[in-house]
Amino acid sequence: MADTDPNCIFCKVVAGEIPGQVIDSDERTVTVLDINPATRGHAVVLTRHHAEDLTTLDDDDLLAAMQTVRRVTERMRETLSPDGFNILHNIGRAAWQSIFHFHVHVIPRYHEDPLQLPWLPEPADPDELARVADEIRR
Repeated sequence: MADTDPNCIFCKVVAGEIPGQVIDSDERTVTVLDINPATRGHAVVLTRHHAEDLTTLDDDDLLAAMQTVRRVTERMRETLSPDGFNILHNIGRAAWQSIFHFHVHVIPRYHEDPLQLPWLPEPADPDELARVADEIRR
């Protein structure tokens, strides 16, 4: 894993080469407000070291990122008074990952905000669930 990628926009944000509204920072993470926010206060927790996603991130940075997510969520709960949160990490283009630097979205949710689930939850076929579970357990 490289410390930084010179072509990565989030590496540039972490380095201060691209401005951002930093709301939290520690030795392993930087949190900035998302420039394309889904809701008021939508933030992105970035690791200082470049990794594409959680599957390539080292365990210490992953733990630090999740601790930051919790810290930022608690601070937003106290200051912005949202009704809830979505915590989101995308892996791969099929899952809407557009910047290939590990990051976690912290999205405050408010009653009547415009954000909607990208799918309509419906009950699964129990037999299909069992087949998938068996496949994953192998």
